[in-house]
Amino acid sequence: MRLGCLVAGLMLASMGSLQAAQVYKWVDANGVTHFDAKPPAGQAATPIDTHAPPPASPPKGKAGDDSIDDDPEQKAVDARVREQVAEQEEKTKEFCDQARTNLAQLNNNPRVRQEVDGELRRLTEQERQAKISETRQAIADQCR
Repeated sequence: MRLGCLVAGLMLASMGSLQAAQVYKWVDANGVTHFDAKPPAGQAATPIDTHAPPPASPPKGKAGDDSIDDDPEQKAVDARVREQVAEQEEKTKEFCDQARTNLAQLNNNPRVRQEVDGELRRLTEQERQAKISETRQAIADQCR
């Protein structure tokens, strides 16, 4: 048992050194880039640090970058779109608030009246249940 633990420990300890092996990069005469654990004989190779994080990409919109972020026409379009989205969200919120209020009234009041052709008429239980289902479905479809 102790021998098994000792062997397993030695194997785990040696695995760390295997991962730390040096990697070399070079370009051959045909312009092909190679990577290997051993540098080629008679050719210059660059050692690669495998533990370093990859280089960060340059941020967008910096100097030398033809970015659309500086375009006033695009900014105006973006502003209009944001305004339209805000208006639509407000309308949706109002709809959802009204739908939830209607659903509460339908659920809590078995004697619901509805105006039809200028005349108030009481809904039957079947009509009330249909309205409850419709309202629940509208809330599920439109509201978060």
